[in-house]
Amino acid sequence: MSPAVQRVTPEPAPPHAEQHMVRMRDGVLLATDVYGATPGRPAPTVLARVPYDKNSRYVFFDKIAERFTAHGYVVVVQDVRGKFRSQGQTLGWTGEVDDGYDTIEWIVRQSWSDGIVGMFGDSYYGFTQWSAVSSQHPALRAIVPRVTCTTNAPGIATYDSGSGRQPLWLEGATYQAQVWVDNDTYEFDVDLTRRPVIAAYEEVFTAIGKRSAGFDLVLGGIPLAPYNGPHPYDARPVPVLHCVGWFDNLGIAHMRDYTELAERPGWAAVQYLIADTIDHENYFLEDAPATPETDHLADAAALERMLDSYTGPAIEFFDVFLKGTAQPDSLPRVRWKLGHEGWRTSEAWPLPEATTAELYLAEPDAAAGRAPGGTLAPRPAAGAESAEWRYDPDDLVPSAAADTFLQLRDHVDERPTLDRDDVLVFTGPASDRPLDLAGPVHAMLHVESTAHTFDVFVRLLDLAPDGTARLIVRGCAQADEPGEVEIALGHTGYRMRPGHRLALMIAGSDFPNHLPNSGSTENPWLTTAPKASLQKLRTGSAHPSRLCLTVLPESGE
Repeated sequence: MSPAVQRVTPEPAPPHAEQHMVRMRDGVLLATDVYGATPGRPAPTVLARVPYDKNSRYVFFDKIAERFTAHGYVVVVQDVRGKFRSQGQTLGWTGEVDDGYDTIEWIVRQSWSDGIVGMFGDSYYGFTQWSAVSSQHPALRAIVPRVTCTTNAPGIATYDSGSGRQPLWLEGATYQAQVWVDNDTYEFDVDLTRRPVIAAYEEVFTAIGKRSAGFDLVLGGIPLAPYNGPHPYDARPVPVLHCVGWFDNLGIAHMRDYTELAERPGWAAVQYLIADTIDHENYFLEDAPATPETDHLADAAALERMLDSYTGPAIEFFDVFLKGTAQPDSLPRVRWKLGHEGWRTSEAWPLPEATTAELYLAEPDAAAGRAPGGTLAPRPAAGAESAEWRYDPDDLVPSAAADTFLQLRDHVDERPTLDRDDVLVFTGPASDRPLDLAGPVHAMLHVESTAHTFDVFVRLLDLAPDGTARLIVRGCAQADEPGEVEIALGHTGYRMRPGHRLALMIAGSDFPNHLPNSGSTENPWLTTAPKASLQKLRTGSAHPSRLCLTVLPESGE
């Protein structure tokens, strides 16, 4: 039976949006809406270039525009090339540099423009901001990229976690197949249990009647080239307000952008950070799991509340760098939320007062049993210890969320996963005082396998006194030889409350977020018989497998 596919076409433009078709240098016309412009009354412009239908409720730009125009900004929102009402070839991560430059050039030639432009937005429309930075148009004076990164091409090939070679990211494949076929978007469920897995996507393309060029290029090993100008790191610096989510599935890559630019001459002076306890779709830890009253994708009042916090920091930032009505020193260099506690400010990230702490994986004999399993100890055990876990392609370890873009909407209890007999779990002691995590987290694991290639997935969880376990950070790596593997789990700001325990989980699969490993030299997309394998973790003083945390001094609470 063919999969059910729903085609999503453009929503009507709101009557107060002025619609234009803006010509690019090659003659292609891009659909562009303008809000709040008064001819002959120049004002700074906030630009967003999106692939998700600029008039849809999903991107809610009519409501975003209300907030910016109320503060004296013109808002310009554009469907990128090949999407919805815009002309041109549909192929993401290509052409955005020139199209960004040409769109800014069109803006500054309008009578309602004062010649100053800023950019705003999430995910792919954070990537289009970095593309405009690469274009180096002199009118671009500030950007506010949210939950994104300079390398935001959701590779069918990899999940970009900064830990070397990565397991294949199925959510990226599905995204390419849904969004980058043609001007419209296609909604469907993919049966990822099919073998070979590629057959499930082939069925979808057959049902649609056409293919995603981006899917085919990346699957064929031809990477999409995002910049035909300098990499943004090497371009003319502009002020940046990085809006990061501690639970965002692109958070590791976004924080790599921030930390890299914060160390570069020219860029360092204009980097600002806001890090919130949100996921990719702007659900909050304090509301997790979401209720009908707090689900902004379903409830109008919840959406209005979310949009106030969503746009407020950008308006403050643009008032400084676009309008000049406030001074740069009015903005904290770093604003970050400590999960379960609240907002903090700092002059730098990681925080100057933070220190590193290492917890060693001990008592591995108990790690394959039910939680709490082995222990996270302050020092490695003498001698050598080890534990084994199996990879069974017919019984895959479930992902922390079926859709990691919505990690906090459900914020599921992962205790059943911790108690599986094909994962290892190591748990720290409960404390009578808060433990504040604030900075990068990574794991150093000594691993080997009976397989030609194998994946290692790591999750750090909060094990509560009632036995529930919920995600803090996660990461993964792929290996093909025995040895020490470093797995970046990202940055976080999170309070471990009294009575709660850190739990580190190690697994060989993460499904359906990631493509199951073939366990052999076969292409995992094409294999019909992936191989089971047995993995070994070595620990103890000879092979000190450990969890590396960044923590704050005790607050005395």
